[in-house]
Amino acid sequence: MKTHFTRASLVTAIAVASIGLGQAQAADYNFSFAHVLIEETPNGQAALAFKKEVEEQSGGRISINVLPAAQVGGDVEIIEQVQMGLVDIGIPPTATLGNFEPRMQLLDLPFLISSYDDVETVLDGEVGREILDTLEDDNMHAFNFWGAGFRHMTNNVRPIETPEDLTAIRMRTMQAPIIISTYENYGANATAMAFTEVYNGLQQGVVEGQENPLANIYTMRFHEVQDYLSLTNHAYHAYAAVMNSDAWESLPEDLQLVMQEAFDNGRDTARRLTQEDETTILEEIQDEIAINDITPENRQAFVEASMPVHEEYTEIVTADLLHKVYDAIGIEH
Repeated sequence: MKTHFTRASLVTAIAVASIGLGQAQAADYNFSFAHVLIEETPNGQAALAFKKEVEEQSGGRISINVLPAAQVGGDVEIIEQVQMGLVDIGIPPTATLGNFEPRMQLLDLPFLISSYDDVETVLDGEVGREILDTLEDDNMHAFNFWGAGFRHMTNNVRPIETPEDLTAIRMRTMQAPIIISTYENYGANATAMAFTEVYNGLQQGVVEGQENPLANIYTMRFHEVQDYLSLTNHAYHAYAAVMNSDAWESLPEDLQLVMQEAFDNGRDTARRLTQEDETTILEEIQDEIAINDITPENRQAFVEASMPVHEEYTEIVTADLLHKVYDAIGIEH
């Protein structure tokens, strides 16, 4: 899907334009950086570190206005605004970017990437670069993959030990076809819902469960309105760091180097903070929500139950890219 503009995106565009009027005019380049996360998350902190580094290393020639917590809309709206140039920079999830570039969904295939070593091998290697380059046709220059860790499942019905335990549970998902397909394949009732609406959706019983990395579960307080946390580790929650192509190309080479280095450092900061937080988060919430691990046998059952989704999406993400991932991490095919 290429550029498409919804009524919501046009409304938020006005908001973005209004925010932009208030930006300092002293810098040669004023860029907005929008995301849906609150600033306390690892990626929210990384965005602020990115801003500080760019402004310092550019000698004040670049100014970054960070707009957190869905100030200008959800991930879909932010992607549309980056395409239009109304927002300059974003870190949308790869699954949501799949609405615009189908091959981006490759990284959200369930039980494909299962360790931080796999993350570095795939996301930071040649395959990751090839996937990022697919966004050029969507008027976005992609730098690298930030990330919030591995996604886990929470719900109010029962602990999730096997795929069958998801049967008939109303699970909130991102607005992403591949994730909806995944939960439907497990027998759950998948419901797409904006990230900022999830807490109320869980509290009011509109949905019974959701999936997110620990950092998002904790900072959004989902554990307060959920009974069970199952450490499924079923997919890496990657964000693609993207910039409007025209904005990127407007920079001279020396400032492009400043931006690229800051994006790389932002990626490293987000990942480091995420991993540092995970043990602490589990300790913080263990008295508020029942936590269970998945046994190796049951994990294998999830892997087998996920293969139909891999097969369904092989043509969409392309067999060539999928097989490159399989080869990189040693999966037979």
